[in-house]
Amino acid sequence: MSDWLDAEKRVERAQQLSESQRWAEALAELDAAVAINPENALWHAQRGFLLEELNRPVEATGAYERSLEIEPGDRDVAMALGAALARQGRHANALTVFENIARQHSDFEPAYCHRIFVYAQLGRHDQAEEMFYRAQEIDEDCPHCFYYMGESLSMRSLTDRALFCWQKVLDLDPEYVGVNHHIAEAMRIKGDLQSAREYLLRELRNDPGNTDLLLDLADLALQSGDKDGAVTKLEQVIELEPRHAEAYYQLACIQLEQERVAKALTSFEVALSLADGRTEFPNFDARYGETLLRSGKPEDAKARLERALRRDANDHRAMFLLAECLLSLKKPEEAANCCRRALALDDRNGCLHHQLSICLLHMKKYEGSLEHALRAVELDPALTDALFHSAIAAVRLRRWGFAKTQLRTLLQAEPNHQPALSLLKGLWRIRFAAMFRRK
Repeated sequence: MSDWLDAEKRVERAQQLSESQRWAEALAELDAAVAINPENALWHAQRGFLLEELNRPVEATGAYERSLEIEPGDRDVAMALGAALARQGRHANALTVFENIARQHSDFEPAYCHRIFVYAQLGRHDQAEEMFYRAQEIDEDCPHCFYYMGESLSMRSLTDRALFCWQKVLDLDPEYVGVNHHIAEAMRIKGDLQSAREYLLRELRNDPGNTDLLLDLADLALQSGDKDGAVTKLEQVIELEPRHAEAYYQLACIQLEQERVAKALTSFEVALSLADGRTEFPNFDARYGETLLRSGKPEDAKARLERALRRDANDHRAMFLLAECLLSLKKPEEAANCCRRALALDDRNGCLHHQLSICLLHMKKYEGSLEHALRAVELDPALTDALFHSAIAAVRLRRWGFAKTQLRTLLQAEPNHQPALSLLKGLWRIRFAAMFRRK
């Protein structure tokens, strides 16, 4: 008899620990109770709940199944099992569980409600809608039904209808977790960035430690052109989760765009160390390579950019940066080949033509250099440095008048362009000296 009393006390202790969210300790107490009386269905169900809180979903499923072996007719435990299976992506198994519940309890609304979610995940949206209307016949004010139906509609890009469902959720339950986040995404799709931000902030007020929400707010700030706002949100993520590799990566990308190269380099390296050397973030190698290049480390940059091109041989931005690296390493012919490969993919990119022009200047192929510099300016008149390099190529070709015209055109756009001012000022001396040299 004392063993049975001990088991009951351990269950009471487990419940007290659960109320304090001390899940592991509660599970230990409950396991001890189950070891004494393994035929108590309720205790196995409680174990399932604790295992889910400890993020041990497969074990939780086993606990629910064991509970149902002891008491097969427990509707609530069966629902817990179906929901656990659905969360694991075992949708066909979950569907079987919910269908069995509905056969035994035809007026039990959750058995229809949760099938909306499962059918939507399986892409069977007509059946999801059928379940929605069957659930409505039993309970027309179930917020879960409208939430899941909104997800199904959103998957089909029926954004306005999805928004109607999610707004209905808020009408029924203003504190419903996750719905403001969904509405924010829908508003973003519609281009209403201000409303999207407001709904994300509402969700964050309900769940202030949610780093996914902060990441979305950072992304939204970037989309709105607010880089400083994005940095603030990413720094909040790092404050909450100091080992959040993605936050460091996104922060590094913004710092690179802001030309805060030293900070970007540090952030990239932290992201790399936290990711255990894996570079699964989009364009990591290309962006890290660019940062290394801007930090005066062309050899390291070259290795990263070559790695980026092994991942995506058509990344013309990486080719452009690799060409710049190779120029820094005094390998103009290899750099020129990079530019040509990139131009084969994007012949209307003025920056690439300009880069090739510089490579050809280094190779003393002045006709080609002039041709590509002029093409660069034609495609992008804002590339004033291409005007300068066209003038240098023209000087090498002894086309003095053309060189002067290019320099004056450049100085009209940028009166303080010092290299152009110096070249224009010294042009007569260069021309005079050329008279005594062989061409």
